[in-house]
Amino acid sequence: MQETAGFISEARTRPLKELAREIFLETLAEVDVARAFVRKVERRGSTMHFGGESVDLARFERIWVVSFGKAAWATYEALCAALGERHQPQRGVVASNVPPRAVPEGFAAFHAGHPVPTEQSLAAAEAILELLQEGDEKTLVFFLISGGGSALVEKPLDFASLGSTRDKRDKPLGKNLTLDDMQVLNQVLVECGAGIDEINAIRKHLSAIKGGRLREAAGKAHTVTFLLSDVPEGKLATIASGPTLPDPTTAETCYEVAARYQLAEKFPPAIRELFEKKALRETPKEGVEVFKRSQVFLLLSSHDVLHAAHRAAGAHGFLAECELCCDDWELAKAADCLFSHLEAMQRENPGQPVCLISGGEILSRVTGEGQGGRNQAFVLHCTEKIAGREAAVLSAGTDGIDGNSPAAGAVADGQSLFRAQEKGLDAGDCFRRSDSFHFFKVLGDAILTGPQQNNLRDLRLLLAR
Repeated sequence: MQETAGFISEARTRPLKELAREIFLETLAEVDVARAFVRKVERRGSTMHFGGESVDLARFERIWVVSFGKAAWATYEALCAALGERHQPQRGVVASNVPPRAVPEGFAAFHAGHPVPTEQSLAAAEAILELLQEGDEKTLVFFLISGGGSALVEKPLDFASLGSTRDKRDKPLGKNLTLDDMQVLNQVLVECGAGIDEINAIRKHLSAIKGGRLREAAGKAHTVTFLLSDVPEGKLATIASGPTLPDPTTAETCYEVAARYQLAEKFPPAIRELFEKKALRETPKEGVEVFKRSQVFLLLSSHDVLHAAHRAAGAHGFLAECELCCDDWELAKAADCLFSHLEAMQRENPGQPVCLISGGEILSRVTGEGQGGRNQAFVLHCTEKIAGREAAVLSAGTDGIDGNSPAAGAVADGQSLFRAQEKGLDAGDCFRRSDSFHFFKVLGDAILTGPQQNNLRDLRLLLAR
C-alpha cells in the first residue's frame, strides 16, 4: 500500500506485534490448499490442466486417489472439487495425522503416526499397496503428497525374501524388518544431526513405499502427483521421501551417511546387518519405464508463503523484502543475519516502516526438557535484540505445530523482555531449558492456530519502524 497525501498507513500507527500476527494469519489464508487448487488447477471439460501440463480424464475407466501427509484431507477435498461430479474418484486411501473424516464407499481413511510411524501408518501403506495392485493402463491414480508423509505411511521392505540380498549359499541376509525397527531407525536419524536429504536417503532404501517404490507399485496405471513441499526449494524427491519420483540417492549414499554420523551401531540389529553386509536394495531411478506414465506438479511451497507474506506486509504499509539465505542455519547465526539485513533496510529507507520476511527452517538444539520448538526458540532468542526498540519478531510453522508444544510459534516486541521480567520470567533460563512455550504462554504471545491442513515450512517476520 503506497502512502498518499493525508493517508497514514497502519504500519506507522498500529502495534507492530498486532500487525505481525495479522500478516501471518493472512498468509496462512492465502496459501490455503483449496485456494491453491482454484488458482493453479483448472478443469475444462474432461481435461485437467496444471503447471503447463494436462491429463484427459475421459481416457480412463477408473480414477483413484491416494492422499497422505499433514495436508491429506485438504488436498483430497480440493481435488474432488476440481474434478467435478462427473469425474469423482471411485476408490482411494487418505492417511493423515488428524482423526479421519467420513469417506465414500470404496475409500479407506487412517489416523496415522507422526513424527514416528505407528501401526496405522503400516495399515495405511498396506491399504495403498493393495489398491495399486488392481490398477492397469485404464487406471488414473492421483497421488496427493505433503510433508509428514514419511512417517504417516510406512512399510518396511522385505529384505529376507529378496533375491538381491542373498549370499552365495542362498541364505537370506538379515531378518524381516519390523515396525519397531523402523520406529527406532526414525528416532536415530532425527537425532543424529544429518540433513533431511541424508536422512531420507536411508529411509528410502529401507522402505517399500519411499524412493519411487510407490510409483513402481502402481505399475501400468497413469499417475499424477500433486506435491506440497516442506523441504528446501528444488528438492521434490525429498518431500515425504519421494514415494512417486525417481530417487537420485543410492545405496552407496546410505553407507556414506551411516559412516559419517557413526549410525550403524545405533541401528536395530536387522538394519545394522544390512549395512554391515552392504545388502541394501537399489531404488528406482530416472529412466525406469513407470516414470514415463507419471506427471508431477508442485502445488505449493515455501515460495508461495513468502510471496503471500510480502503482499500482506505491503498491504499494511510496510516496505517488505524477502531473505532467502538462512535456510537450515543454526538459530543464532540466522538471527544475526536477519537483523543485519533489517538494520540495512532501515538505514536505506529512513522513516519507512520495514518488514523482513524469511522462510524455510532453522536449526535449534534441544537442551532441556521443556515445551517449545525452533520457532518459539527463535523469537525468545530475539527478545533481547529488540528490547526497548520499535520492533517485533514473529516465527511460526505453517502446519500450526512447533516442536513438542501446542503452539505454531510466537511473537514478541520491544516490551516483551521487560514484561517477562515483571512476571518473574528469565528469558535465558527458559531458552536453556528449551521451555520457550511457557515463556510466551505466560505473556499471552504464543500463537495458537491448532493443526493446519498445510505444511509449507516456517515463516519469520521482522518488523521495525
